[in-house]
Amino acid sequence: MLPDRAFFDLLAEAAKKETLPRFRVGADVVNKEAGGFDPVTEGDRAAETAIRALIEQHFPEHGILGEEHGSVGLDREYVWVIDPIDGTRAFISGVPVWGTLIGLYRNGDAVMGLVDQPFTGERYFADGKAAHYAGPDGSKTLSTRPCASLADAIMFTTSPHLFTGDRQASFEAVQDKVRLFRYGVDCYAYALLAAGHVDLVVECGLKPYDVGGLIPVIEQAGGIITAWDGGPAERGGEIIAAGSRAVYDEAIALLRG
Repeated sequence: MLPDRAFFDLLAEAAKKETLPRFRVGADVVNKEAGGFDPVTEGDRAAETAIRALIEQHFPEHGILGEEHGSVGLDREYVWVIDPIDGTRAFISGVPVWGTLIGLYRNGDAVMGLVDQPFTGERYFADGKAAHYAGPDGSKTLSTRPCASLADAIMFTTSPHLFTGDRQASFEAVQDKVRLFRYGVDCYAYALLAAGHVDLVVECGLKPYDVGGLIPVIEQAGGIITAWDGGPAERGGEIIAAGSRAVYDEAIALLRG
Protein backbone atom coordinates (compact mmCIF):
# COMPACT_ATOMS: atom_id res chain seq x y z
CA MET A 1 0.00 0.00 0.00
CA LEU A 2 1.27 3.46 -0.91
CA PRO A 3 1.48 6.21 1.70
CA ASP A 4 -1.17 8.92 1.44
CA ARG A 5 -0.98 12.68 1.28
CA ALA A 6 -1.39 12.93 5.04
CA PHE A 7 1.80 10.95 5.56
CA PHE A 8 3.77 13.12 3.15
CA ASP A 9 2.44 16.17 4.99
CA LEU A 10 3.56 14.59 8.26
CA LEU A 11 7.08 14.19 6.84
CA ALA A 12 7.11 17.77 5.56
CA GLU A 13 5.95 19.16 8.90
CA ALA A 14 8.62 17.16 10.75
CA ALA A 15 11.30 18.57 8.46
CA LYS A 16 9.88 22.08 8.74
CA LYS A 17 10.27 22.02 12.52
CA GLU A 18 14.00 21.51 12.00
CA THR A 19 14.64 23.81 9.04
CA LEU A 20 12.49 26.90 9.44
CA PRO A 21 13.72 27.92 12.93
CA ARG A 22 17.28 27.80 11.55
CA PHE A 23 16.54 29.93 8.47
CA ARG A 24 17.88 33.51 8.49
CA VAL A 25 19.37 33.15 11.95
CA GLY A 26 22.98 32.44 11.00
CA ALA A 27 23.11 28.73 10.21
CA ASP A 28 26.02 26.65 11.45
CA VAL A 29 27.68 25.60 8.18
CA VAL A 30 30.10 22.76 7.55
CA ASN A 31 31.90 22.37 4.22
CA LYS A 32 31.77 18.77 2.93
CA GLU A 33 34.18 19.30 0.03
CA ALA A 34 37.89 19.81 0.67
CA GLY A 35 38.61 21.22 -2.78
CA GLY A 36 35.56 23.45 -3.06
CA PHE A 37 32.42 24.47 -1.21
CA ASP A 38 29.63 21.95 -0.58
CA PRO A 39 27.82 23.24 2.50
CA VAL A 40 25.70 21.29 4.97
CA THR A 41 23.92 22.71 8.01
CA GLU A 42 22.55 21.26 11.21
CA GLY A 43 19.14 21.86 9.66
CA ASP A 44 19.97 19.43 6.83
CA ARG A 45 20.99 16.69 9.22
CA ALA A 46 18.19 17.21 11.74
CA ALA A 47 15.47 17.36 9.07
CA GLU A 48 16.64 14.15 7.42
CA THR A 49 16.80 12.43 10.81
CA ALA A 50 13.20 13.44 11.52
CA ILE A 51 11.99 12.24 8.11
CA ARG A 52 13.80 8.92 8.36
CA ALA A 53 12.46 8.23 11.85
CA LEU A 54 8.86 8.52 10.63
CA ILE A 55 9.49 6.36 7.55
CA GLU A 56 11.19 3.69 9.64
CA GLN A 57 8.27 3.74 12.07
CA HIS A 58 5.45 3.56 9.53
CA PHE A 59 7.10 1.78 6.58
CA PRO A 60 9.95 -0.32 8.01
CA GLU A 61 9.98 -2.54 4.92
CA HIS A 62 10.91 0.38 2.65
CA GLY A 63 14.42 1.43 1.69
CA ILE A 64 15.81 4.94 2.16
CA LEU A 65 18.26 6.94 0.05
CA GLY A 66 19.25 10.11 1.90
CA GLU A 67 21.75 12.87 1.26
CA GLU A 68 23.07 13.27 4.79
CA HIS A 69 22.74 9.91 6.54
CA GLY A 70 23.43 7.30 3.89
CA SER A 71 21.23 4.64 2.37
CA VAL A 72 19.60 1.37 3.36
CA GLY A 73 17.61 -1.20 1.39
CA LEU A 74 18.11 0.25 -2.08
CA ASP A 75 17.16 -3.11 -3.61
CA ARG A 76 13.69 -3.05 -2.04
CA GLU A 77 10.47 -2.49 -4.02
CA TYR A 78 9.85 0.90 -2.42
CA VAL A 79 12.66 3.35 -1.70
CA TRP A 80 12.31 6.85 -0.25
CA VAL A 81 14.63 9.48 -1.72
CA ILE A 82 15.27 12.42 0.61
CA ASP A 83 16.93 15.80 0.24
CA PRO A 84 16.19 17.60 3.52
CA ILE A 85 17.35 20.99 2.22
CA ASP A 86 17.78 21.21 -1.52
CA GLY A 87 19.50 24.52 -2.13
CA THR A 88 21.64 24.76 0.99
CA ARG A 89 23.54 27.68 -0.53
CA ALA A 90 20.26 29.56 -0.84
CA PHE A 91 19.33 28.53 2.70
CA ILE A 92 22.50 29.93 4.24
CA SER A 93 22.14 33.07 2.10
CA GLY A 94 18.62 33.79 3.35
CA VAL A 95 16.97 33.26 -0.05
CA PRO A 96 13.68 31.28 0.10
CA VAL A 97 14.15 29.13 -2.99
CA TRP A 98 15.40 26.08 -1.09
CA GLY A 99 13.06 23.25 -0.27
CA THR A 100 12.60 19.83 1.27
CA LEU A 101 12.36 17.11 -1.40
CA ILE A 102 10.81 13.74 -0.62
CA GLY A 103 10.28 11.15 -3.33
CA LEU A 104 9.07 7.57 -3.34
CA TYR A 105 10.43 5.14 -5.92
CA ARG A 106 8.81 1.84 -6.84
CA ASN A 107 11.19 -0.56 -8.54
CA GLY A 108 13.37 2.40 -9.51
CA ASP A 109 10.59 4.62 -10.89
CA ALA A 110 9.55 7.82 -9.07
CA VAL A 111 5.83 7.47 -8.32
CA MET A 112 5.07 10.00 -5.58
CA GLY A 113 6.83 13.20 -4.56
CA LEU A 114 6.76 16.37 -2.52
CA VAL A 115 8.44 19.77 -2.65
CA ASP A 116 7.98 21.89 0.45
CA GLN A 117 9.07 25.51 0.90
CA PRO A 118 8.38 26.24 4.58
CA PHE A 119 9.15 29.97 4.57
CA THR A 120 6.67 30.81 1.80
CA GLY A 121 4.25 28.16 3.01
CA GLU A 122 4.05 26.44 -0.38
CA ARG A 123 3.76 22.70 -0.85
CA TYR A 124 3.76 20.81 -4.15
CA PHE A 125 2.68 17.17 -4.01
CA ALA A 126 2.24 14.36 -6.54
CA ASP A 127 -0.01 11.52 -5.37
CA GLY A 128 0.63 9.05 -8.19
CA LYS A 129 -2.04 10.42 -10.51
CA ALA A 130 -2.00 14.22 -10.31
CA ALA A 131 0.10 17.04 -8.88
CA HIS A 132 -1.29 19.50 -6.37
CA TYR A 133 -0.40 22.87 -4.86
CA ALA A 134 -1.26 24.24 -1.44
CA GLY A 135 -0.06 27.66 -0.31
CA PRO A 136 -0.93 31.25 0.59
CA ASP A 137 -3.11 31.64 -2.50
CA GLY A 138 -5.15 28.51 -1.88
CA SER A 139 -5.10 25.00 -3.31
CA LYS A 140 -5.22 23.80 -6.90
CA THR A 141 -4.31 21.00 -9.25
CA LEU A 142 -1.04 21.74 -11.00
CA SER A 143 -0.67 21.91 -14.77
CA THR A 144 2.30 22.93 -16.90
CA ARG A 145 1.68 25.49 -19.61
CA PRO A 146 1.59 24.71 -23.34
CA CYS A 147 4.56 26.74 -24.57
CA ALA A 148 4.80 26.25 -28.33
CA SER A 149 8.48 26.84 -28.97
CA LEU A 150 11.87 27.34 -27.35
CA ALA A 151 11.88 30.94 -28.59
CA ASP A 152 8.90 31.66 -26.33
CA ALA A 153 10.26 29.81 -23.29
CA ILE A 154 11.45 30.95 -19.89
CA MET A 155 14.36 28.83 -18.66
CA PHE A 156 15.99 28.35 -15.27
CA THR A 157 19.25 26.78 -14.18
CA THR A 158 20.96 26.85 -10.81
CA SER A 159 24.21 28.31 -12.19
CA PRO A 160 25.76 28.51 -15.67
CA HIS A 161 29.15 27.98 -14.02
CA LEU A 162 28.28 24.35 -13.30
CA PHE A 163 28.51 23.52 -17.01
CA THR A 164 31.98 22.81 -18.40
CA GLY A 165 33.43 21.57 -21.70
CA ASP A 166 30.89 20.09 -24.10
CA ARG A 167 28.12 20.51 -21.53
CA GLN A 168 28.75 24.25 -21.44
CA ALA A 169 28.48 24.52 -25.21
CA SER A 170 25.26 22.48 -25.22
CA PHE A 171 23.73 24.53 -22.43
CA GLU A 172 24.62 27.82 -24.10
CA ALA A 173 23.06 26.62 -27.37
CA VAL A 174 19.77 26.26 -25.52
CA GLN A 175 20.18 29.48 -23.55
CA ASP A 176 20.74 31.42 -26.77
CA LYS A 177 17.35 30.30 -28.10
CA VAL A 178 15.02 31.04 -25.17
CA ARG A 179 13.09 34.24 -24.56
CA LEU A 180 14.28 34.68 -20.96
CA PHE A 181 16.74 32.86 -18.72
CA ARG A 182 17.21 33.15 -14.98
CA TYR A 183 19.72 31.67 -12.52
CA GLY A 184 19.89 30.53 -8.92
CA VAL A 185 16.43 29.18 -8.12
CA ASP A 186 17.36 25.61 -7.10
CA CYS A 187 14.44 23.19 -6.63
CA TYR A 188 11.95 26.07 -6.70
CA ALA A 189 12.50 26.30 -10.46
CA TYR A 190 10.96 22.87 -10.94
CA ALA A 191 8.00 23.78 -8.75
CA LEU A 192 7.40 26.89 -10.86
CA LEU A 193 7.56 24.75 -13.99
CA ALA A 194 4.97 22.31 -12.62
CA ALA A 195 2.75 25.26 -11.73
CA GLY A 196 2.89 26.65 -15.28
CA HIS A 197 4.96 29.76 -14.59
CA VAL A 198 8.13 28.78 -16.50
CA ASP A 199 8.85 26.35 -19.32
CA LEU A 200 12.29 24.79 -19.01
CA VAL A 201 14.91 23.79 -16.44
CA VAL A 202 18.34 22.54 -17.53
CA GLU A 203 20.85 21.22 -14.98
CA CYS A 204 23.96 19.04 -14.70
CA GLY A 205 25.71 17.04 -12.01
CA LEU A 206 22.59 16.21 -10.01
CA LYS A 207 22.32 13.33 -7.54
CA PRO A 208 19.23 11.10 -7.24
CA TYR A 209 18.11 12.96 -4.11
CA ASP A 210 18.22 16.24 -6.07
CA VAL A 211 15.46 15.04 -8.41
CA GLY A 212 13.66 12.15 -6.70
CA GLY A 213 10.95 14.29 -5.15
CA LEU A 214 10.62 16.50 -8.24
CA ILE A 215 10.05 13.92 -10.97
CA PRO A 216 6.49 12.91 -9.99
CA VAL A 217 5.43 16.53 -9.43
CA ILE A 218 6.53 17.53 -12.92
CA GLU A 219 5.28 14.45 -14.73
CA GLN A 220 1.91 14.40 -12.99
CA ALA A 221 1.46 18.09 -13.81
CA GLY A 222 1.86 17.21 -17.49
CA GLY A 223 5.55 17.98 -17.92
CA ILE A 224 8.54 15.96 -19.05
CA ILE A 225 11.76 15.32 -17.13
CA THR A 226 14.61 13.12 -18.34
CA ALA A 227 18.37 12.92 -18.60
CA TRP A 228 19.94 14.74 -21.54
CA ASP A 229 20.21 11.44 -23.40
CA GLY A 230 16.48 10.88 -23.03
CA GLY A 231 16.88 8.25 -20.31
CA PRO A 232 15.19 8.30 -16.91
CA ALA A 233 15.93 11.16 -14.54
CA GLU A 234 15.75 9.03 -11.39
CA ARG A 235 19.51 8.47 -11.26
CA GLY A 236 20.35 12.18 -11.59
CA GLY A 237 23.18 13.45 -13.79
CA GLU A 238 22.41 15.89 -16.61
CA ILE A 239 18.71 16.75 -16.36
CA ILE A 240 16.18 18.55 -18.54
CA ALA A 241 12.63 19.35 -17.44
CA ALA A 242 10.08 20.98 -19.74
CA GLY A 243 6.46 21.91 -19.46
CA SER A 244 5.58 21.03 -23.06
CA ARG A 245 6.68 18.42 -25.58
CA ALA A 246 7.50 21.14 -28.14
CA VAL A 247 9.98 22.88 -25.84
CA TYR A 248 11.45 19.56 -24.68
CA ASP A 249 12.06 18.33 -28.22
CA GLU A 250 13.78 21.53 -29.33
CA ALA A 251 15.93 21.79 -26.21
CA ILE A 252 17.05 18.16 -26.01
CA ALA A 253 18.07 18.22 -29.67
CA LEU A 254 20.46 21.07 -28.83
CA LEU A 255 21.70 19.44 -25.65
CA ARG A 256 22.57 16.28 -27.55
CA GLY A 257 24.58 18.38 -30.00
